Amino acid sequence: MLLVTDIRDQRERIETGLRKRNITDFSVLDQIIEADDLRKKSQFELDNLLAESNQLSREIGDLYKSGKTEEANQIKAQTTQLKEKTKELQAELNAYKEKIDALLFQIPNALHPSVVAGKGEEDNIVVSTFGKADHKDGLPHWELAAKYNIIDFELGTKITGAGFPVYKGKGAKIQRALINYFLDKNTAAGYKEILPPLMVNEASARGTGQLPDKEAQMYEIPLDGFYMIPTSEVPVTNIYRDVILEDKDFPIKMTAYSPCFRREAGSYGKDVRGLNRLHQFDKVEIVRIEKPENSYHALEEMKNHVAEILKELGLTYRILHLCGGDTGFASASTFDFEVWSAAQDRWLEVSSVSNFETFQANRLKLRYKTEKGNELCHSLNGSSLALPRVLAAVLEHYQTENGIDVPEVLKPYTQFDVIN
Repeated sequence: MLLVTDIRDQRERIETGLRKRNITDFSVLDQIIEADDLRKKSQFELDNLLAESNQLSREIGDLYKSGKTEEANQIKAQTTQLKEKTKELQAELNAYKEKIDALLFQIPNALHPSVVAGKGEEDNIVVSTFGKADHKDGLPHWELAAKYNIIDFELGTKITGAGFPVYKGKGAKIQRALINYFLDKNTAAGYKEILPPLMVNEASARGTGQLPDKEAQMYEIPLDGFYMIPTSEVPVTNIYRDVILEDKDFPIKMTAYSPCFRREAGSYGKDVRGLNRLHQFDKVEIVRIEKPENSYHALEEMKNHVAEILKELGLTYRILHLCGGDTGFASASTFDFEVWSAAQDRWLEVSSVSNFETFQANRLKLRYKTEKGNELCHSLNGSSLALPRVLAAVLEHYQTENGIDVPEVLKPYTQFDVIN
């Protein structure tokens, strides 16, 4: 979430960023400042009362030592009244803090100056394209999956419901090959592998911004107060919740594979057919914790890293810099990667690489030591990569009359060259 000090000191910058997100009502910012003024007033009164109470306690101790019990008891009666007033002020102070946090949770991150204004995906900027997006005759991946009996969508519907496919035989093995290939690429680039829990508590979900913004998309387990993770970014980033780092700790680079769970409302047709949109899917994630001065260099490194993987897979892809209206709630700047689906004649998103700046770190209380005191870190994450649409593009791109060829980089993992 945003810092109250930034809302006070950088109001123009924050309003400019919110306008790029098509937000024009800034009354919530005024409410935050008003509540913070009242919080400061309560804190001042509380500090004075505590100081007075401490002074009286010292006087009482001195009087008792001097044998002046009656005078000490008289002053002691005053401290009882002060304690009651202190409790009232502490409750008032807590209420103001809760109100400020509730208001701050409503405000998305301030956008980086490089992000352009826009309403939605039609206003995103194409940064670069690799390969040629030609339409080719061929079967879409759901027909290929049925033809070669490698993914069973109907069986998944029987077992659980729509959006939970069953991978079979070579379909399961190429899925595992992609996961291992992505992890190996990430660890070779210096990312430490993490195997996180698949459920998180509310504090973790709030820490990375999934709550309250994306509560409707998350699968909740109310009896235990847990949420199924929508991405391994959530548990991995929360490793550093309530942590103060030192210079020697940077850079922090982590990667994790996990199943992901999202209750996404979908339409019908090719946009959600097959592997295009699932409620459970596999994803390999990269996460970085950086000092503010290095975070945008790190974002560029992450972007280049994902691009290299897609090149090695031989897929046509493009990189988009998302406009304000399409940038996620917690992000300051996001690059999306889309692969070309020749059989569907459309682009499929397979990765988002984002810099959250201090937005998550403020919620997480993730800081690092400086000469001036503790400062908030910057956090970043990216899909490296999301499996379903990558697999869909691989199946469609490499189909031949004799089956589906396996990309060269995956053959050491699959131990077979073709799906037939």
